[in-house]
Amino acid sequence: MKLTQFKFHFNENLLANHPAAHRDESRLMIVHRKSKTIEHKVFKDIINYFNEGDVLILNNTKVFPARLYGNKEKTGAKIEVFLLRELNHESKLWDVLVDPARKIRIGNKLYFGDNDDLIAEVIDNTTSRGRTLRFLFDGTPQEFRDIVERLGHTPLPKYIKRKDEPYDKERYQTVYAREEGAVAAPTAGLHFSKELLKRMELKGVKMAEVTLHIGLGTFRPVEVEDLTKHKMDSEQFEVNKEACEIVNKAKGQKKRICAVGTTAMRAIESTVTTNGELKPAKGWTNKFIFPPYDFSIANCMITNFHMPESTLLMMVSAFAGFELTMQAYKTAIKEKYRFYSYGDAMFILDD
Repeated sequence: MKLTQFKFHFNENLLANHPAAHRDESRLMIVHRKSKTIEHKVFKDIINYFNEGDVLILNNTKVFPARLYGNKEKTGAKIEVFLLRELNHESKLWDVLVDPARKIRIGNKLYFGDNDDLIAEVIDNTTSRGRTLRFLFDGTPQEFRDIVERLGHTPLPKYIKRKDEPYDKERYQTVYAREEGAVAAPTAGLHFSKELLKRMELKGVKMAEVTLHIGLGTFRPVEVEDLTKHKMDSEQFEVNKEACEIVNKAKGQKKRICAVGTTAMRAIESTVTTNGELKPAKGWTNKFIFPPYDFSIANCMITNFHMPESTLLMMVSAFAGFELTMQAYKTAIKEKYRFYSYGDAMFILDD
């Protein structure tokens, strides 16, 4: 398939700049793969599609306040630094994006906080926007983390044309977030409230937690027409033994196994045995899923409405089928569903 096949147009008024008033009351589009039919529900209605022994696969990554605002030495120019990942724990080396990039050179020092609580030195230019920073900080790792927590801002996507608000710290995070390391939320999971998860547990639905720390690779634009030439950035993931046992038991019993989000799906598809079972793994994955693709584990999937020509849309198309996905997106635009991170949800079923 070609990149341009995933292009579509919609009114920017459909971009969700704020979350729904209540997590589980966003809209839910139900897409049936076999009958190719579409239903319209409220997210909390999703409980009616699950029974005892079914499984939700949740990505328990936790977003950290990755956006810092600082000033350049001497000139005082305002610089935004987006922390991507820690390269070296001991020397506090970080892979970052800086904006505006043109003002930053190797050797420049950046100051953060009203009292210069944190100082960083630019030691490498890795890409046109990317840099490597060394934080000049003598305290403990926990003290460093505490300062980043205090000075950092919730890394809302750039399309959200507003500053982060105090409520974003909680709402741009799933209620089951545990393992810190993501610079973006696994947005399909944002729709689950604690109450809804509890009700599903009481119904006998099992929760299998995996971890995939979302980096900017998930959102990096595809710049080649031939999709086989696109390379995903690697992201750190872990699928533990307990999750494998829950999923493989459900698979053996032909239960419903639901990947909550494209990142949970990518994590499980990155570690499958030759006989189609989930196996424990820990490391990095650059798996890029696009049509045609045979999925090994999940038979249903929850996802949000994604950007045109994005790798996320390509994965959804591989799972639901290209024509049905495009039909669903046309319907979403017509019915004024809310798009992207704080937007509404889609539930793709195998029936």
